[in-house]
Amino acid sequence: MSEIKHGIAWSDKYKLGNTQVDAQHRRLFELVSDLVGSCMEGCGKEKINETLDFLVNYTVQHFLDEEALQLEYNYPDYVNHRQLHEDFKHTVSILVHEYYETGSSEVLVENVYKTVIRWLVNHIQREDRKIAEHIRGVRMGTG
Repeated sequence: MSEIKHGIAWSDKYKLGNTQVDAQHRRLFELVSDLVGSCMEGCGKEKINETLDFLVNYTVQHFLDEEALQLEYNYPDYVNHRQLHEDFKHTVSILVHEYYETGSSEVLVENVYKTVIRWLVNHIQREDRKIAEHIRGVRMGTG
């Protein structure tokens, strides 16, 4: 387990079993921890551009990688999982639009933080865990 910073830490229990996808998930945890730390230091508004840039890249590359992994292992809920990715991409695009329209603000920082935390809790810990269980089952011959 990683060192817990600001209440958020990566754990091996989130691993899907793909080095690239797991590294991307780990990086998202680090990003959230950094954003929380910056907010605690009063520098969250300066960190928001980096965070949004990361999220845009993450939603493109990570989702492609994760979806390829699902297809490789014939994940039965692929269509629904892909839709969750599309929904999150849309949410990120709204945050980016807000940033370009109004600039950095405490409200935007809070919205980004809440959005990413929700994603960590609801998606990675619930939905991606299902993928990991399916992959383990396939590898063990039970899936």
